[in-house]
This record gives sequence, structure tokens and C-alpha cells, in this order.
Amino acid sequence: MSALKNNQVLQTSQDLTSLANQLAKCPQINKYDVENDREAWALTHSFADLESSFRRFLNDQLPKLAKDDLTPDKTYDLLLDIGEEFRHILYHIIEQQKFYKYLISEGAEVVGEPHRD
Repeated sequence: MSALKNNQVLQTSQDLTSLANQLAKCPQINKYDVENDREAWALTHSFADLESSFRRFLNDQLPKLAKDDLTPDKTYDLLLDIGEEFRHILYHIIEQQKFYKYLISEGAEVVGEPHRD
């Protein structure tokens, strides 16, 4: 088990409930609640998925990329995998919850394809 896995913050359902309850105490979070969609829980789920994605990038993908033994094709495949992880990260920062919507300028579009020669 890696050092990063040992200090994982959101490991259990109790950890998630605790965080959601803490966030729910904040009126600046609750103002985004709509009926049964609670912003505190949306943020909590985003944070849990972000933690997993960051760990996957730091524990697995970045060390593989830093090795000298990858062929150009394997490097490209790994870069695409990293891009998918980043796409997932962006989803949780920009889309799943409302609190961090301000991070994207109004009218901005997040679209594109990987660079290909």
C-alpha cells in the first residue's frame, strides 16, 4: 500500500457523512440546495472522486510517465489515459456541484480533441 493510500481522507461512508454534515452547516453551501439535491452532498461526492482521481494520477500514471522505458506509442496511450483522468477531475470541479461554477468564465466552452500529428 502506498503512502498516499495510507493517508486517504475519505475512506468510509462515515467519513463522507461527516464531511457532508460539516458542509451542510455552511449557509453559503446550502443556498444551492434544490428540493432533495443537497449541495453539501454534491460537494462531498465530488471531493471523494477528486481524491481518488488525484491519487490515481500521482500513484500510478505520473510514475509510469516518468519512467524512461515507455515506447512513444505507450507514452501517447498513457497521456490519453491521463487526459481522461483530467476530464473526470474537471467534471467534478465544474459540473457535478454548483459551488465552484465560478471557476469557469461565463460563456466559456470546454471542448476539444487531443492533439494529433
